[in-house]
Amino acid sequence: MKICSSALRFLRSVSLIVLISVSSHAMPVSDKYPSYSYVFDEFDIDESYLFDDDFNDFVDAYEESYKRFYAKSLKRGGHYIPVFKSMLLNDDLSDLFVYMSMVESGFQSNAVSPKSATGMWQFMEATAKQYNLSVYRDFDERLDPILSTNAAISYIHKLYKDFGKWYLVMMAYNCGEGRLRQAIAKAGSNDIESVMQYVPKETHDYIHKILLVSMIGENIALGFSADLEAVGELYGSGATQVEVDAGENLEYVASLIGMKPKNLLRYNHHFKNGIVPVKLPSYMMNIPSDKIIDFYTKYRLKKELDNKPKSHFISYEVKKGDTLALIADKYESSIKELILTNSLTGKSIQPQQMLIIPVTGKVFTRFSE
Repeated sequence: MKICSSALRFLRSVSLIVLISVSSHAMPVSDKYPSYSYVFDEFDIDESYLFDDDFNDFVDAYEESYKRFYAKSLKRGGHYIPVFKSMLLNDDLSDLFVYMSMVESGFQSNAVSPKSATGMWQFMEATAKQYNLSVYRDFDERLDPILSTNAAISYIHKLYKDFGKWYLVMMAYNCGEGRLRQAIAKAGSNDIESVMQYVPKETHDYIHKILLVSMIGENIALGFSADLEAVGELYGSGATQVEVDAGENLEYVASLIGMKPKNLLRYNHHFKNGIVPVKLPSYMMNIPSDKIIDFYTKYRLKKELDNKPKSHFISYEVKKGDTLALIADKYESSIKELILTNSLTGKSIQPQQMLIIPVTGKVFTRFSE
């Protein structure tokens, strides 16, 4: 069968188009940025947005420039990140709103936009005064990182009360409340894909910038990035990353490695309420480098020993004053194992209650003797 040259040219052009369309998103966002799930969840964005063409095109086109922007912002004001995250969390907001400040100003405290929005959170004068920031010719509290962050927190709460979705809060922060209400009315819906069609292009890009920078930052914070230089910029050169189990408690880890919980939390603001998430089997935790030996000899070794199968059992009659913690410690077991083995509904136990305690062969031999 013969194919004419014009047909061949057509087939080649079609093949090229198919090749381009297939390879344009060669590596999915989910593979490059595993933190996307956490970021989307924090901003009320459905995971289906991961497949939005505009979002994917933006990531492909700008991820390298925003990685540079992120690094530059860290060098300029990375020390603000733990402070801002702590302030946000203490006020029941997602700590990821710190990236909104980064996108607004690149952490330049004296940033001024062409429209005269000023400071790290880029407040216009009228909005600043509305949230108790003093603005005069020779005195401007928008330039104060702490005062402006407190004002931003109040404004974010107000916007959430009005719009009910965190991604809508970010849109309103950029384009204004009235403009966003118009966009929602035109869309006939408040879902992100519908509203994005009617907000200004600046706001459209603004949301994508925040999502991209958040994924870049949280890839580092959650241990998905091998960029040790960025880890050092974010937490200091004396910090290192170690792997901890899902659901771990920072207070427990701190006790094992000889730190105060509040000091360990300063390295790990991404773990809300001091608890490691459970979406993945394990997570990376940031600790001071001088605690690395304590971590592996006390935390990791203990985990390995605890995970060894316990094929022996000891019966035990509960005495007055006993707690599961005391019993678990005495028999080198764990509260979790005692609860599961005895089908307990909680940690409460009563005197004369009989418990079955799973133990190692070594412990069984010691108590048998």
